Amino acid sequence: MSAQTKILIIEDNDDIRESTAEILELADFEVFHATDGKQGVEQAIKIKPDLILCDIMMPELDGYEVLYMLEKNLHTSTIPFIFLTAKNDRVDMRRGMEMGADDYLTKPFGELELLNAISSRLKKFDHHKKVFGNSLDSINELFNNAHGLDELKRLFSERKIRHIKKKQIIYYEGDSVNGIYLIASGRVKTMKIAEDGRELLISIFGPEEYFGVAALLANEDYKETAEAMEDTSLCLLPRELVQELIGKYPDVASKFINILANSVLESEQQLLQLAYYSVRKRMAELLLRLRHRSGEDDLTKLNISRDNLASMAGIATETVSRILSDFKEEGIIAKDLGQLIILDQQKLEKMKN
Repeated sequence: MSAQTKILIIEDNDDIRESTAEILELADFEVFHATDGKQGVEQAIKIKPDLILCDIMMPELDGYEVLYMLEKNLHTSTIPFIFLTAKNDRVDMRRGMEMGADDYLTKPFGELELLNAISSRLKKFDHHKKVFGNSLDSINELFNNAHGLDELKRLFSERKIRHIKKKQIIYYEGDSVNGIYLIASGRVKTMKIAEDGRELLISIFGPEEYFGVAALLANEDYKETAEAMEDTSLCLLPRELVQELIGKYPDVASKFINILANSVLESEQQLLQLAYYSVRKRMAELLLRLRHRSGEDDLTKLNISRDNLASMAGIATETVSRILSDFKEEGIIAKDLGQLIILDQQKLEKMKN
């Protein structure tokens, strides 16, 4: 590893800080120190390290506050961030990861564990920066050379990519709005959870799609819960930056209003189906809608569980199983390794109409 790679250690325990620094210096890293959270933020802004190791329980500012302040700063928001903690608490871990931390090291940690974690994060950061940059380049036509949308694209390309595991919650209903999310890879669903635990699936988002727009524009807390349907990579543009862009560039405001309008129309269509459609008609319409979103011209494979289909259509999972079995017998769909394949779109169209 090159001596030019800079690592900042934010740790109030002298022994841990000095022993960690010694390991890193022997591995040819350039090491900087901070003994509390406030000093750590100041150091990070000043030196712009390649990676930060940060304790959670500290004076002045704790680790969460340090991460929050660095995430808000454009010059430090993309720096890989690893928490050092004496706790092995899943709640603390989830909180940190949802805030944007890249990894955790539980104290005491070994030399090899430390170096592997740092090496892994630096490699992933370089790799995903290239991948996400290519993903953003592929949606140039959405921006139509508009100055504000070019600025939006640039800001997203500079943000840290977050890696969300399957079934991990991105935000809960009632959480304060952080900003707007853009998906690089994977899929995310938004849903309402009833008091008895049942889910009503609202929307599914895939690569190059935004979510969290409605709550930000309404300046209210999130009205739904967002969960990763599979391993997902995404980035967050903080609300302050989005609001600044919307106020400065009409084309950015127009784009997000268009996203919001389409979301409203889709929700109205779902309500209409719940009120008036038979269960077969609901399922036919839903499969067609999912097929349309996939953008495929030929046979379409839909990677979606029966539970999610039931939640989205507002019917019981057992009913979904029965309808899908009927569709299979009628030659409308087939199944392949857990995926649904639409064989006869015309039959679904007739059923829908």
